[in-house]
Amino acid sequence: MIATEIAILAAEPSGSINTEGIVTFFASNIAPILLAVLGVIFIGRASRGEISKVLTSSAIAIVGLAFIAGAATLFFVGESIIDLIFN
Repeated sequence: MIATEIAILAAEPSGSINTEGIVTFFASNIAPILLAVLGVIFIGRASRGEISKVLTSSAIAIVGLAFIAGAATLFFVGESIIDLIFN
């Protein structure tokens, strides 16, 4: 009886995770909200005269967006890059 229970617990999963749907959800819903929050923070700081902090934060945000864009590019064309390198 214990062996049967172990076999049932170790069964293969029947479904799969829709990773493309998850990525699309984050790109279409979460990212614009986060960018809007950053924009409100930057506008609030700029209105108080903290221009140097706004410029520093803006530069950090732009670098972060560049990393995200690079990761998205590798997500879509990574397999062909690997094929070029190793074939």
